[in-house]
Amino acid sequence: MRRRTIPIPWAAGYGLARTLLALGTLGTLAFSDAATLFREVATVGQYPLCRGVTAGGAFCLVEPGHYDTMRWLCCLVLLVAASGWRPRFTAVPHAYVAFSVFTGISIPDGGDQITWVLTLLIAVVALGDSRRWHWQPSSPPERDLSEGRGVLALLGISAIVVARIQMAVLYFQSCVAKLPHAEWADGTALYYWVNNYDFGAPGWLRPAVNAIVQNPMGVAAMTWGPLVIEIALAAALLMPQKVRWILLPAAVLLHLSIAVVMGLWSFAFAMWAGLLLLLAPLGHDPGLGRILRAVSRRTPAPEPVHDEPVKEPSLA
Repeated sequence: MRRRTIPIPWAAGYGLARTLLALGTLGTLAFSDAATLFREVATVGQYPLCRGVTAGGAFCLVEPGHYDTMRWLCCLVLLVAASGWRPRFTAVPHAYVAFSVFTGISIPDGGDQITWVLTLLIAVVALGDSRRWHWQPSSPPERDLSEGRGVLALLGISAIVVARIQMAVLYFQSCVAKLPHAEWADGTALYYWVNNYDFGAPGWLRPAVNAIVQNPMGVAAMTWGPLVIEIALAAALLMPQKVRWILLPAAVLLHLSIAVVMGLWSFAFAMWAGLLLLLAPLGHDPGLGRILRAVSRRTPAPEPVHDEPVKEPSLA
């Protein structure tokens, strides 16, 4: 009888996605004080709202005067999660912090929502991850199955597949939702975005960006290029793996440019994590440890310094 096998999900590939998600939320909490994160929103109320399910968030457990204390406690949790230590025990607290940020701060963006969804799915993967660090290579399949962890491996792979479908649908929706707008259809949308007062390019970058968007070919390329990448990412699961590897750097550069121009860095970290889950093979191990060891071996060691004996002055 043919034996069916599944990839082992506990590898450094999904661990790198965990780290990126934790760093994105960490940046939001570490570089924004409580007065910035929690404020009153017109027609809605004072955040955190603490209504229904959102009342379980971390910032609803303390008084307003202790928001900064809770903020730094959440930063500590995120630092531990980003380090990769004991993913089995740190994944659920990480997901809880992501939920608390998304439901608690007054102006969450799409990156906070994506982070919450992906950290929840990754927590399902991490429940079966017995490694000390998520940077370590995964155990051989035979060993994992002999320990009765086949069900946990199946749950982990299933969670990653759900995350991949989520990312594909997200990119499809992002592309299709732009098409009915005339500015995206005629290729001029990025002209208005980069000159927007709230989300436009920073002052130091605006001359260079304006030189591109004021050229008809340049603004068309900047507007339609992201649409092409997004629809390709939406169809990535139907493509061979070698094509996905080509899409990965293009998509990473796309979100890097959005972060630099519009300042949406937490969004970029969330999307980079999602891209790894979407485009890398299931159970992928990029071999980060081997890469670091190879770099360290190529670094020449400093030559030892030998002290020359001091010659006594001659009396002759």
